[in-house]
Amino acid sequence: MKILVLGASGLVGKNVLAQALAHPAIANVVAPTRRPLAPHPKLINPVSDHLESLLSEGVGWGIDGVVCALGTTISKAGSKEAFRGVDYVLPLAFARSAHEQGAETFVLVSASVASVSSAIFYPRVKGEIERDIELVGFKSLTIVRPSLIGGEREEPRFREGIALRVMSLFAPILPKKFHVNPAPTIAAVCLGDITTAEPGRHFRYAESLV
Repeated sequence: MKILVLGASGLVGKNVLAQALAHPAIANVVAPTRRPLAPHPKLINPVSDHLESLLSEGVGWGIDGVVCALGTTISKAGSKEAFRGVDYVLPLAFARSAHEQGAETFVLVSASVASVSSAIFYPRVKGEIERDIELVGFKSLTIVRPSLIGGEREEPRFREGIALRVMSLFAPILPKKFHVNPAPTIAAVCLGDITTAEPGRHFRYAESLV
């Protein structure tokens, strides 16, 4: 099969990419990024500073499914509008394009706090992208809702780093839904769902990602 990986340069995305390139059931991986990735015989890596400009090329990709691990923070994005562009606008645009071109399976990495009715901006946007990708009409849709994600980021997040240390320290007494979710584990779940493509909508919650 041939899959599209969005967010392949991020913490979860790079783990998805590495595992996908090593997966015997996956023949090719299309991974559009803003900076070139290390070459690999199975990798197709369209590069552009504006990922949305690559949508017109998608008709030639011939993908079977999508793993979307796009995500940023408001501080890194610079504004709420820019954050929404990465966490909502781009995933939905690629989802619609992929579906129109015949892809039947979509895996979205969201967040444990996602809620379309939240009064807080971040979880509300996460809830909205979950809701609207479901409306696209994929035969198989998996929504992965991790808690804090463990792993080495290229750009450390100070507050997140403190929270990770605290959660790791108190892990023995915390419920599993509050445990740190390792990026390789999240990636493995994503690939499991993209390759099995079980019909329907499925949720993978933080307590199953430890």
